Amino acid sequence: MTNADLEARIAELEAENARLRTAETIEVPGTPDAVVVEKPRGRGRGRTVAAVLLVVIGLLLAPVAVVAGWARLELVDTDRFVQTFAPLAEDPEVQEFVADQVTAAIEREVDIPQLTADLFDGIRALDLPPRAEAALGLLEAPATQGLQSLVADVVNRLVASDAFADIWRTALQTSHTQFIAAMQGDPDAMLEVGGDGTLAVQIGPIIEAVKQRLSDRGVGFADAIPVVEQSIVIAQGDALALVTTLYAVAVGIGTWLPWVALAFLVAGVLVAKRRSTAFVWTAGGFALVMALLAAGFEIGKVVFIATVSPSPIPGDAAEAIYAQLTELMRSTTVALLVLGLFAALIAWLAGPWAPARSLRGFAGSGFAALRRAGDRHGLSTGAFGRALDRSHGLIAGAIALIAAAVILFNRPVTTATVVTTVLLALLALLVLEILRRPVDEPEAADATVPVADTGETGETAEIGDGDADSARADDEESDEALMAEGRS
Repeated sequence: MTNADLEARIAELEAENARLRTAETIEVPGTPDAVVVEKPRGRGRGRTVAAVLLVVIGLLLAPVAVVAGWARLELVDTDRFVQTFAPLAEDPEVQEFVADQVTAAIEREVDIPQLTADLFDGIRALDLPPRAEAALGLLEAPATQGLQSLVADVVNRLVASDAFADIWRTALQTSHTQFIAAMQGDPDAMLEVGGDGTLAVQIGPIIEAVKQRLSDRGVGFADAIPVVEQSIVIAQGDALALVTTLYAVAVGIGTWLPWVALAFLVAGVLVAKRRSTAFVWTAGGFALVMALLAAGFEIGKVVFIATVSPSPIPGDAAEAIYAQLTELMRSTTVALLVLGLFAALIAWLAGPWAPARSLRGFAGSGFAALRRAGDRHGLSTGAFGRALDRSHGLIAGAIALIAAAVILFNRPVTTATVVTTVLLALLALLVLEILRRPVDEPEAADATVPVADTGETGETAEIGDGDADSARADDEESDEALMAEGRS
């Protein structure tokens, strides 16, 4: 070969190399080689940018959708609203705080020291002997303290009793519409959320219950307790001010925002050039966003407690209130985090990467061996297995869609629901793989196969699997020898 031929060959190879850089390699199942398809690089880059943009928008909307969905559920679902706020009546820290506030409100409305002083002044006006009047002076202070202790004791017992918890739960259930009115600023609502981020509970019903119990004990001054229209602040902070803002958002888009976020994520995967890779990155990014949201709740708790403690409420009570308010959002976030991890793992196992293909090949060999073992024991699925194989993709897709529907339409989303649904779906796919019979996979042969007649005795000779393999090998060698002779 001359130098001119070498230079021409090098130029040809360089041109071919440049062409391959602008082409896309597609792996075709069932073929040993890849297929090279000419594709302009600019079009592929545009699809990639569009896919990334759609996925990023969906990931940014995901945490907002979680919060909006929580706000809508709290406002629309009465049972969920009661489950969120009712346990506060059973928390010792909250009970102590409410009891102190109720006692202080009663003492502000009813001046017990002045009431006691008026009582003893009336007794002194009866012209009692000096010794009796001196004794009255000694009893006045203990009487005042006794009445104050009696009121505090009645309040504490009421707040800690099962009756108070029942009253609290019933009031929440029957006044769910009042909570919505509180979001709208209705002054008659039992719960009030102010524009400055304060959450207040009216203590008038509690004071009325204390008044009734004092009257039942024969304490006459209970009738002097007026109707108290007062609210106590049980939480304060920017997070609660956000609730009032989210009210309009929850009613307007709380139902649809999760689906909008999901639509952006799905569209990003569908637009991508390599959908399997895009799905893995999207699922992983979704899990990361949910992890950041979960961490944000913990950071929010620190900020919330630092904002409201020690005024207007103690730190322990503030922590209990924050935990109760965010319980549903935190559990939903953890469930979605687990879902994202599961989706990323399953998508990776189904992807085109070499380790994933090796694992699938290893699993396929195991299933094939299991089917052959079943055949040898008379447990072949036969025509039914071939029918399953023809509809394998459709059935697997239906299983995936059913699992996704169970998770998406179940409210609220919980970790137990996600894990149970995914495991059941994987179990269904496992059963499908065992029962189906690929068309190119023959049934296992019997242990013995009749092959020849002995001629003299009329008996049939039998060969085992090893002999059959040797016979096939001999036939192949004979064929190769014949072909060699023909070529020569």
